[in-house]
Parts: sequence; C-alpha cells; structure tokens
Amino acid sequence: MTERPRIPVVVFPGSNDDRDAAQALEGLGADAPLVWHTDDALPPGTTAVVLPGGFSYGDYLRCGAIARFSPIMREVAAFAAEGGLVLGICNGFQILTEAGLLPGALRANASLSFVCRDVPLVVGSVDTPFTMRCESGQSLTIPVKHGDGCWFADSELLAELEHDGQIMLRYGAGTNPNGSIGDVAGVTNANRNVFGLMPHPEHAVDPLLGSTDGALLLGSLVDAARLSVGSLV
Repeated sequence: MTERPRIPVVVFPGSNDDRDAAQALEGLGADAPLVWHTDDALPPGTTAVVLPGGFSYGDYLRCGAIARFSPIMREVAAFAAEGGLVLGICNGFQILTEAGLLPGALRANASLSFVCRDVPLVVGSVDTPFTMRCESGQSLTIPVKHGDGCWFADSELLAELEHDGQIMLRYGAGTNPNGSIGDVAGVTNANRNVFGLMPHPEHAVDPLLGSTDGALLLGSLVDAARLSVGSLV
C-alpha cells in the first residue's frame, strides 16, 4: 500500500517538539496534521496519534498532570480503548502515564538536573507496532532531553511488566541518564497499542542529526498505521 496514513500530532500549550515530530512522520510517509488540545475530535481517517515532547502547561503540578484533562485527551483515550495506536514522546509519555494509559510514573531525574545528550538504547520485544522495524536486542542511539524522565514502578509492577514483555526500550548498561527503575526508557500498555518513551526519535531521523535510529521506531508506527488504512475505507 502506498496511501499515506493520517497520524495527527497533538499540540498542548508548551509543546515544543510538535513540528519536529510532524516533519519526521511526513518524511517517513505519513500525513501528520497538528491538532490543538481543545479540539473535541480527532481528524477523520486518523490511524494513529502522537503526543509530542515539550513542557505542557509549564510542567505545573506534575509533568503532564494538567494536559491529561485537555478535551482532546478524551478522544485519545477512546481511540486507544478501541485499539488505536498512540505514541507518547517525552512529555507525551508523561501525559499518558498521568492519564492512566501507560503503567508507572515519571518523576524528577535522580541528578535533579536537566539532561540533554545521545543515549544508547536496547530494544526489547519487536512484536509491537512501534518496534517491528527493529531487531530484538538491537542497540539504538537516540537523544534525550528532560528533567523529569525517571520512570518509576514498584518491584511488583516492574516484575509484571517484564514478565508480560511490556518494556520495549532500556538504556544501555551504565548509561541511564535519569535513574529510571530497571533502566526503563519506554513501555507499552498490556495491549501493546499505546507506547511511551523518554528519548526523542524525531530528533534521530537524519544523518545530519548524528543518527537515523529514530526512524526505525517512527517508521514502524507509520507502517502499522498504513496497514490499518484499509480498514477505515
């Protein structure tokens, strides 16, 4: 199929990677319209949704805590409940955990400092719409830039997620930039149609940026979304 799947990118007050995400998706073959947080519906023909990085509502209260109440999030939650693909990047990951669409929580980096650098990542399961262009155990290089990227879960939840194969990305050994429990960099929900990660794949899609590994993740999403286009016609 050559039809371009429609993957809207939600814009919240304080989002600052929305256009980067849209440009990356469009370069990989998708139609990526920007959707304002007060909209009460997703665009017709939506096949996946991306919540981008940034500082929604200035990260007041907790990162993502206010954005989860935005009108568009009701539609995102309903879309996900019906099996729709939802990707949250950095602040988008935080919003998805606050909304209860992903397990765990994001809190301040262990260093209490903002971190911005390339990090090595290890791919877990590739049996997901977000990692099918990857190989299990493959090493990716993708940048992080966050102050509240420390993913937390208690030991019982962590063991459950590991058993169920929901941990999709981990930071390479000895490179954890934020103190995340279990070196977790990205997780999915139980149905594997919602995925959140702290690294920014939209900033690793061009050799000029130092890596094209982000295209493996975003390209997987575009491929999966394209497969669902036919079901919407």
